[in-house]
Amino acid sequence: MSNDIKIRKGLDIKLKGVAEKTISVAPRSKKFAIKPTDFHGVTPKMVLKEGASVKAGEVIFFSKYSDRVKFVSPVSGTLSEIRRGAKRRILEVVIDADAEDTFMEHGSRDISKMSGEEVKEHMLEGGCWPFIKQRPYDIIANPEEAPKAIFVSAMNTAPLSADVEFLLKDRLDDFKLGLEAISKLSSGKTHVSVAGGGSGLLDGISGVELHKVNGPHPAGNVGVQIHHVDPINFGERVWVVGPEDVAIIGAFFRTGKFQADRLLAVAGTEAPNAQYYKMRIGSNVLDLVGKIPSSVRIISGDVLTGDQLANNGFVGYYHNVLTLIPEGKDHRMFGWMPFMDNHIPSMSRTSLSWLFPNKRYKVNTNLNGEERALVVTGEMEKVMPMDIYPMQLLKECMASNIEKMENLGIYEVAPEDFALIDYTNTSKIEAQVIIREALDLMIKEVG
Repeated sequence: MSNDIKIRKGLDIKLKGVAEKTISVAPRSKKFAIKPTDFHGVTPKMVLKEGASVKAGEVIFFSKYSDRVKFVSPVSGTLSEIRRGAKRRILEVVIDADAEDTFMEHGSRDISKMSGEEVKEHMLEGGCWPFIKQRPYDIIANPEEAPKAIFVSAMNTAPLSADVEFLLKDRLDDFKLGLEAISKLSSGKTHVSVAGGGSGLLDGISGVELHKVNGPHPAGNVGVQIHHVDPINFGERVWVVGPEDVAIIGAFFRTGKFQADRLLAVAGTEAPNAQYYKMRIGSNVLDLVGKIPSSVRIISGDVLTGDQLANNGFVGYYHNVLTLIPEGKDHRMFGWMPFMDNHIPSMSRTSLSWLFPNKRYKVNTNLNGEERALVVTGEMEKVMPMDIYPMQLLKECMASNIEKMENLGIYEVAPEDFALIDYTNTSKIEAQVIIREALDLMIKEVG
């Protein structure tokens, strides 16, 4: 069954530097890292100490709040360093990799003969559970709870994002196995969203409800799809899994090994080679793309929601794109004047970019303004394809008014749903930060 979803509000930001659809095998990193900061709300409890030998798939730490949620090493080697920040908070667990991996063996499984509880326990033991995230709150799912539905967004509309069909074309069997596995975790439906007008690679998948989505960014955001298919009410839970993560789960059941392989799209105008690389979760950026000058911003993820990295940093756990764009250090004379900002895509008619809807632009990190107290009425709603009032919700989030936040739809949103508001609104407020802090407050006060 296929259900079409048409998104009308939003904005496609067309940038230069799209990754070519060619695949290279990246040089094996000498160092890998698992970053607890990638798992929002998780306080890690270490299982291994510095100097310990570790196998690929062996538990490194678990969540303080649920010892069933385990985080495992992507490679075999030696746990060389536990990097800490303020108040001894663990920032990175660094592993010096062996030349070849030795895996923890969990044994292959026939999913068709397993119950939902057996599938869950096997995933928890094998370290696959962190791939499952929960809405509301955009955190790792609680294995003690049951979702009303599971969503997989097999499309991405963010600027310079990886092509999901290209990521999955050689992993389709594992993707189907993974879907079969996660479908057993819920008594509700498993929804898979694909881009309308795509190649049809996933059209023949059975056992799921398929949705073809058309429209500008953020049509590919899973939160937008949930809103249009099965909105979240108070007390309900929906689980979300990334498409490549589904394939990793499928491979785990097929082989009994945690093989954390990804295709990484290296994109952006400053990328040495804008193409796809076969790599392992937690790879070192320096080993992937070499030495990058300080005049370039390295972003793990897309330009709207990604994390800034140093050249010796590590790719984020959930990211399948590494974006490189120029740092915006230059100031333009009379940049405040109309029609002076024609080198970037904009929703404002003060730029001429609207006359060239298919043109691709080279952008930098300049904000082209500073935070202002003035908020333009109706501006945010143009890029928010949900039936909520984003400006009013942000105001109540800033005021920590829980009751009004609930009434205005806080349970349906995640920070990424406000990324376009960060980009387009003239007030330059950090909407994603405001929403994240509000969601953290809801976890604390409501649970």
